[in-house]
Amino acid sequence: MHLISCCSSLLLLLLLLAPTNCSARAAAGVSSAAANTTTRSAAASSSGAAVSNKPQAAALIVFGDSIVDPGNNNGIHTIIKADFPPYGDDFINHRPTGRFCNGRIPTDFIASRLGLKDLLPPYLSSQPLDKHDLITGVSFASGGTGFDPLTPKLASVISLPDQLAMFHEYLAKVRAAAGDAKAAEILSRGVFAICAGSDDVANTYFTMRARSNYDHASYARLLVQHASSFVEDLIHAGARRVAFIGIPPIGCVPSQRTMSGGLERGCSQGHNEVAVAYNAGMVRELAALRKKYPGTLLVFMDIYGFLYDMMMHPRSYGFTQATKGCCGTGLLEVSVLCNGVTSAVCDDVGDYLFWDSYHPTEKAYKILADFVYDNYVKLII
Repeated sequence: MHLISCCSSLLLLLLLLAPTNCSARAAAGVSSAAANTTTRSAAASSSGAAVSNKPQAAALIVFGDSIVDPGNNNGIHTIIKADFPPYGDDFINHRPTGRFCNGRIPTDFIASRLGLKDLLPPYLSSQPLDKHDLITGVSFASGGTGFDPLTPKLASVISLPDQLAMFHEYLAKVRAAAGDAKAAEILSRGVFAICAGSDDVANTYFTMRARSNYDHASYARLLVQHASSFVEDLIHAGARRVAFIGIPPIGCVPSQRTMSGGLERGCSQGHNEVAVAYNAGMVRELAALRKKYPGTLLVFMDIYGFLYDMMMHPRSYGFTQATKGCCGTGLLEVSVLCNGVTSAVCDDVGDYLFWDSYHPTEKAYKILADFVYDNYVKLII
């Protein structure tokens, strides 16, 4: 019964995801986004440790999707949001911020380990960013976006090219607030992270079948083409330390197990095939870009194997549940389907690898962020 009900809800969500004529950059006016401007002292208290005294990078600048979106979708005209309970259930003061999680997300943990601050704010914050937050970095990420140009259109969210345009706007603000030298330092010593592609595979390609004329290999190549172009555009914008995050085993997240994993809800082989092909293609493309731009540090962050191991052997990482989310039935609830009205949450979120049917819990993100920092971030700072 739960499965039938969830599938009906999913169909409604897909209908609501139809393209609209709205502007993806409407003014951010959602009051809950104010949680993103929580003082750094409160953030440090919540995290249990303040940032280090000596920053390891000039700033952290992030582009991507819901994995790294701290609230940019709050004020745009899209249904892909997380600025309502139970999202934020374990965040500071239990407030939803727009992060697709019960608490902090990977970029918060990375910013903290870099010694910059404990929370990486959204560029489209409902409250003006203070000078410190501005010059130490922001996220331009938008939940539901991807490298395929169709993906942000289908979800009415901020495209990667539009995120890059906002970055140019951001640099102008940095120059006005702190001078040309600070802007130059951010470009040369800042860490630029790119995390997208999962929504292309899960939503655009498999759920909506919007690229039905592409087989798995050719769709992976399409994504590689657009992702590589974005990296090159970012280099042209001045970025010199770029961290590119690969696609995880997206076929093993709860929602994709439910929709494409059969009666046993196993991992969807097709989803993972596209992810593996894409990751391999990006490794080759980044190698070529390193030769073309020898003054730029480009690192491919391979999270596929690590996350797959977490999903297959959750107890080794302190979890007991890795095939369902904590929110609702855990089978399909995500974004508006995971809400405080129709969705109860699990008794012990610490047992769960996933918060909703698509996004990991804060505990899982902390483990992933530590893996990424220890194995990859150190290579570019």
